[in-house]
Amino acid sequence: MLLPAKAEVARHLRRYRAWERVMLASPADRDVRATFEDSGYTLCVLMGKRCAREAAEAAERYLRSSVVAYLQEQSDLPRAGAVARRGPPRSAERSPAGR
Repeated sequence: MLLPAKAEVARHLRRYRAWERVMLASPADRDVRATFEDSGYTLCVLMGKRCAREAAEAAERYLRSSVVAYLQEQSDLPRAGAVARRGPPRSAERSPAGR
């Protein structure tokens, strides 16, 4: 897995947080909101997340930890889109021919 340089992550996280404060101060300003959303999108791309809030949290964890610890932490998290299978194991299921 390729990870961005910590300096880049820190720079984009600072930009995201700064625009977040500006956007919260003037939520009706469309230009401010657009710039805030752009900064969130950039952070999403850098961190490989779909949500800006998740990307910001991942960036903070990445900056706090070593690269190895961050990668281990990411591998311990449940995979996106992984669905737990419910019901009996496949070996206990009947085949259509066995009915």
